[in-house]
Amino acid sequence: MQRQGSIGGSAAIRIRATGGVLLVAHLAVVAWLMLRPLDVPWVTPPNLHPLAGIRADLALGWPQAARRIGEGLALLAPLGVLLPMAHGRLAVSPLASLIRTAAAGALVSLGIALLQTGVPGRVVDVDSLLLNTAGVIAAHLVFVPVGRARLRRRERRQPDEGTEARSVTVQEELSQGRTPTIPRVGIAP
Repeated sequence: MQRQGSIGGSAAIRIRATGGVLLVAHLAVVAWLMLRPLDVPWVTPPNLHPLAGIRADLALGWPQAARRIGEGLALLAPLGVLLPMAHGRLAVSPLASLIRTAAAGALVSLGIALLQTGVPGRVVDVDSLLLNTAGVIAAHLVFVPVGRARLRRRERRQPDEGTEARSVTVQEELSQGRTPTIPRVGIAP
């Protein structure tokens, strides 16, 4: 018996597997991009003041600021789609899904920032954490509700092949055989 609200049958396996593979591939590319040492003559101090780096980017002019801010937004944005895709549930609260995905994106971004402290030429920037999380949230809001609605419509149109053939009760699914018993031993007089 399938979980309530999960995608049924082989479609679920394909979607989860594809999401998992793409998630691992994306994280590998991000790790390669962000954790490589940089050969620079000097290193700027870490930015621990929220929005200070974004203000500095805006002071450079709109084309340069748009490129830098866009890079920050786009780096982890695919996680906003890949995390729910790897999870594979259709009937889930949109707010709960958004919060889980945003929290996971923020934790991945924080992990990258912490790992960068040991990489030569890389410094911690709290604005990259904010931009990466905002990118994850934006991608989730744009793509996930539409994708889930499309998958729910497709599931309603073509029911799973195996659902009518065999009906399994919850008790049958949860049962794993007889419960082992320990023989009672009386207390000696």
